[in-house]
Amino acid sequence: RKNFDGKNYYFYTNPELKIPLPIGDIKTGIENNGGSNLSSEESYGKTSYLGIEIPLAKGLLLDKRRAVLQQAKIFKSQSNQERLKLLNDLLFDAYNAYWQWAGAYQQYAIFSKYVQINNDRLRLLKITNANGDRSAMDTLEAFAQLQNFEIMQADALMKFNNATLEMSNFLWQKNDSAYNLPNTFIPDEKQFTNTNQNVANEDATIANAITQNPSIKSYDFKLQFLEVERKLKQQSLLPTLNAKANLLNKDYAVLNGFSSNFLENNYKWGIDFKIPLFFREGRGDYKQAKLKITETSLELNQKKWQVENKVKTYFNEYIQVQKQLQIAQNAYTNYNKLYSNELLKFNNGESSLFLLNSRETKALEMLQKTIELRVKFFKAKYAIEWASGLLQ
Repeated sequence: RKNFDGKNYYFYTNPELKIPLPIGDIKTGIENNGGSNLSSEESYGKTSYLGIEIPLAKGLLLDKRRAVLQQAKIFKSQSNQERLKLLNDLLFDAYNAYWQWAGAYQQYAIFSKYVQINNDRLRLLKITNANGDRSAMDTLEAFAQLQNFEIMQADALMKFNNATLEMSNFLWQKNDSAYNLPNTFIPDEKQFTNTNQNVANEDATIANAITQNPSIKSYDFKLQFLEVERKLKQQSLLPTLNAKANLLNKDYAVLNGFSSNFLENNYKWGIDFKIPLFFREGRGDYKQAKLKITETSLELNQKKWQVENKVKTYFNEYIQVQKQLQIAQNAYTNYNKLYSNELLKFNNGESSLFLLNSRETKALEMLQKTIELRVKFFKAKYAIEWASGLLQ
């Protein structure tokens, strides 16, 4: 609107509604124009229009709006893979916490057992010393052995309590409140001793990891995202060619008196054509989009290689720990037989308490080693699935 020196030069009132289509736009609006200096291109008074605008070159196959919509759908799928990746990591941490807790309980249980055995032995030695069958040195040595085991028991109890608190970090009630594991809860001892568990074939696991690992699938979606961007940048190499057509009518009823004769006299149409001389910006953006795809493809290949090597590493660890565990279990059986025979000789007065304590300590050390290897075994087993991205 322009008013100057008491004169109304012109006024334009042109609200418009644009409805996007998969290709192009539908436009409709009303106009109310007037004034003594109204542009000759504008219609005087009240008019209305309904029309369409369609790209015939740049934007025909893909435009910014459609590209953003496609990328949003891809991003939704990619974010789901990120969720699976976080879940995979979370479950692996939870499994590690569980087996650490189970191992800590086993350590505490065996020290408690040996403390009880040495308490009973000390009590019997005190009786035999009072009867003159054993020397006071034997009583003192038995007491020293008991104190050593009590220290180990206290340390094992501390580690077990800490492992219980660590595992409680992964326990939640239905109302999302934290749950502390009661002291009366203990791990499944039968499950802890069951080490005859096989995992899937290495080659099959690697093949499954390459196709199902969330980290790798996330790269696949990233490549799809960049491919949409590349296609959009490719459109910038095309000239702009838009066709426009509007149906016109007087007043605000655009379809009033609609007929074939009406269509011949009440329209406005045109073609918009633009083309840059050198396409410098378009070519630069397109090359940059292609470079991003190449870079991401290389990152994807590197990620696949890393996942494959990580799975192989944990397979190797699983196999070696399984062998070590078998050796340790056999060694403990042998040490325990030596200890049992030495105990029998000691009870018959044919051996010394020093030798019995030595046999007992060796058997206990090997039992500790066996428990540690069991914890490593289960961690390595679940590490294979974690590295594959398949802990669900």
